[in-house]
Amino acid sequence: MSNEIEIGRGKRGRRAYSFDDVAVVPSRRTRDPRQVSLAWQIDAFRFEIPVIGAPMDSVMSPETAIALGHHGGLGVLDLEGLWTRYDDPQPLLDEIATLSMDAATERMQEIYQEPIKDELIVQRLQEIRAAGVTVAGALSPQRTQEHYETVLKAGVDLFVIRGTTVSAEHVSVEAEPLNLKKFIYDLDVPVIVGGASTYQAALHLMRTGAAGVLVGFGGGAAQTTRTTLGIHAPMATAVADVAAARRDYLDESGGRYVHVIADGGLGRSGDIAKAIACGADAIMLGSALARAEEAPGHGYHWGPESYHSALPRGERVRVGTTGTLEEVLFGPGTRADGTTNIMGALRRSMATTGYSDLKEFQRVDVVVSPYQAG
Repeated sequence: MSNEIEIGRGKRGRRAYSFDDVAVVPSRRTRDPRQVSLAWQIDAFRFEIPVIGAPMDSVMSPETAIALGHHGGLGVLDLEGLWTRYDDPQPLLDEIATLSMDAATERMQEIYQEPIKDELIVQRLQEIRAAGVTVAGALSPQRTQEHYETVLKAGVDLFVIRGTTVSAEHVSVEAEPLNLKKFIYDLDVPVIVGGASTYQAALHLMRTGAAGVLVGFGGGAAQTTRTTLGIHAPMATAVADVAAARRDYLDESGGRYVHVIADGGLGRSGDIAKAIACGADAIMLGSALARAEEAPGHGYHWGPESYHSALPRGERVRVGTTGTLEEVLFGPGTRADGTTNIMGALRRSMATTGYSDLKEFQRVDVVVSPYQAG
């Protein structure tokens, strides 16, 4: 049965679903939540929870990356952010939290004009390594060629190439594009690449040798990509499509498993459960962690799209503060809105539907059940 809808006589479109449009279905079995494992492993690195802190200045500082690592997750530092542009970015973070909506974008564009300093990249990564947690840093595709040697010399365990969208076939007549396949082959650390939102795009990224693919385009809380570019990929469908690419690449490559990491549209614990149910191995969290008391954004959240010098495709948004990082991750929860004890909620969802680990939970039944507010 075709999933296409006729938009008009000359155009058809495939129906796609967001996390709000789907729901997980209980099975005949339930489990004790204490017997559920949330552990996740990529390459040689094992984590007790499938949470990656998004490389965004409102979410991850060296200190919060360390704290997330101690809680069993992985913090990724934005190596193009304030922490690698300024010796002490705290006054600027404080200022961003006080800006009016009308002034925020323009002032952030000014703040982020400060050049990236290689010595600060080294210093920040060494701070994280000294704390004894897994070290991960992120660069955009545009900056990777310029700074990756500094990053590798500083020492990272995992390297992330993250953009609004990342393609294995970028075409340019003005600049030499990043050759992902050669680049990843030459590195001696696992590389996570994204975002991708379609089966074919993800399959091409998997063929470059990436250890993981980030799934998401224009769906984050601080992004306005849909309104500025008209581009958006509903996350439930995007994750399921990329999971299908993972399955087919596993056969094509003779057994090489590439991890699918949902990145965007994951503001509440129910979204996290549905991302895993649709096929994600782990999740990259932005707004969900920006609500922690320790988060650098002081209850505000923004990404690199928000301060683009020519075409901002995001905004600084108010997400509020719901508790400490520990309370956001593990509780005790004081709200019933899916913003605290998010790992406890994932564990409860898996136990209620009868699954004992994340790979099993990917097989849970899902129904299309559009959410109706009110």
